[in-house]
Amino acid sequence: MTGAAVTFVGGKGGVGKTTLAAAHALALADRGQRTLLVSVDPAHSLGDVLQARLGDRPRRVADRLWAVEPDAGATVRRRVARIADDARTVVPDEVMPAVRRHLRHAAAAPGMAESALNDRLVDYLEQVPGTWDRLVVDSAPTGHLLRMLALPTLLTPWIQGLAHQRERAVAADRPAAALFDAADRTADPMLEKLHARRRRLEAAAARLRSDAVVCLVTLPREAVVAETRRAARALEAEGFTLGVGAVNQVPARPAPATMERIRALFAAPGLVEVPLLAEEPLGPEALRTLPPLLVPEPDRGR
Repeated sequence: MTGAAVTFVGGKGGVGKTTLAAAHALALADRGQRTLLVSVDPAHSLGDVLQARLGDRPRRVADRLWAVEPDAGATVRRRVARIADDARTVVPDEVMPAVRRHLRHAAAAPGMAESALNDRLVDYLEQVPGTWDRLVVDSAPTGHLLRMLALPTLLTPWIQGLAHQRERAVAADRPAAALFDAADRTADPMLEKLHARRRRLEAAAARLRSDAVVCLVTLPREAVVAETRRAARALEAEGFTLGVGAVNQVPARPAPATMERIRALFAAPGLVEVPLLAEEPLGPEALRTLPPLLVPEPDRGR
């Protein structure tokens, strides 16, 4: 699984996925790939791992490697401002104060931050290939990852419903408008934007299933392995491809039965085993000592 344009690195919180995502992105950059590493984990510990100050826009952290920690709050505010601007083109001035109040409440609604981060992720997805050769995503914990990966598909019917309602409203207004203005009223900016957003989300959902792999990180502990197995089944049921797995913090003498279950779980995509280290690897040089999430090259000397 070395050829996927997009790699999600996910797993239960605390398994070390941010560290391994950074190590993988560095390996791709060192192989000559212009790589963007994006954190969509609300904890945003990527900057700590890279020992770099990250923000809402990509920053170069190594040769051919850029990293970004999108600001969900700032993204929501920009989205609300954009919607308000769009509304002004179709809503009477006296109604706009109520629209703004509704948007302020909507901005604080549960799931809005996740949706905003998803929008940013789609932005970066559309820049591959082009601006970036590879995209590596340091994902939120497993449950959030599943929702984020499914969000384009979940939002598409909602967008279609809004577009249908808008089409009905426009159709109802046309007879009256024709009495006062013979100009062509068929073009509707709001409706066109709804359809454009629907097409964009449909394309993102399709691409996540064709060009992306999800690399799951686990620990040699039975409870963590059980959750990883459930996540793997859920992802495959949704049509996603599992990439190389990783078992992190492997002690010198791990439980044989637990390791056997992990190896069986990742038998098809492959498994990277990362030993338990005395110190946490921080910064590019330390991260380069970790194995990337790539299928090991065959030993041609044999």
